[in-house]
Amino acid sequence: GLRKEKPFIAINCGAIPAELLESELFGHERGAFTGADARRIGLIEVADGGTLFLDEIAELPFALQAKLLRVLQERRLRRVGARKETPVDVRIVAATSRDIDVMVENGTFRRDLFYRINVVRISLPPLRQRGDDIGLLAEFFASRAGREMGLSAGRFSADTYQVLRHYNWPGNVRELRNLIERVAILQ
Repeated sequence: GLRKEKPFIAINCGAIPAELLESELFGHERGAFTGADARRIGLIEVADGGTLFLDEIAELPFALQAKLLRVLQERRLRRVGARKETPVDVRIVAATSRDIDVMVENGTFRRDLFYRINVVRISLPPLRQRGDDIGLLAEFFASRAGREMGLSAGRFSADTYQVLRHYNWPGNVRELRNLIERVAILQ
């Protein structure tokens, strides 16, 4: 696409305290709050012309949802403490592990923002529903762990594949990867 050479900025909305997230996304002016000793460009502005990946967007505080919606609609943002708006052209890609449809229905995620970001939706079923993928992923993670640790990658037995396939995987792909790495370390 036209943005492939432009910045790709990723932020985990659930990993940053709510009181810091506004400044991280929108930036701030010098003196906007205690400790703001210099102007700081926010990640939306850093991604200008490119893509901003908002991981765990459902964790975005409700007040910031309104500000993000305004940026998407107006293509302008206002840094914390600024009087003027700054034009931005950013594509938003968002992900969440929560049921955002339920959040919209119960009013914990803004309906208007949901409709604005829900242009192309890709639903990824949990690992437990993708039984055929488990063996392929396990082999991939075993091969990668072997390379990283200088070990030879062994093959899994048919019984091992069955155990992996029938496990519920509450931690999804991350849990499978960590299990395979643990096995590689302990072998």
